[in-house]
Amino acid sequence: MKANQIIRRPLVTEKSTLLREEGTNVIAFEVDPKANKIEVKNAVEALFKVKVAEVRVFNVRGKVKRMGRYAGKRRDWRKAYVRLKEGEKAPDFIEGV
Repeated sequence: MKANQIIRRPLVTEKSTLLREEGTNVIAFEVDPKANKIEVKNAVEALFKVKVAEVRVFNVRGKVKRMGRYAGKRRDWRKAYVRLKEGEKAPDFIEGV
């Protein structure tokens, strides 16, 4: 898989913003469900030109949502928390959020 297929989008949530502000140097991404930790690490290093110290990935189950009387389900997805090495700076698009 190519790097831009593995990293789908950065997750900008209250939790991910707090992690970044605490000085832990952690960035959250939605990644391809088939991607493993090594592929996520290589993709982040290739796309953003940073060094990765640690990757934690886990699956998020889609919620059941109703549309009138019909129940549907949102898709399952995979989340990755990527911790950058000491001295590395988060990409600019994340700093401005």
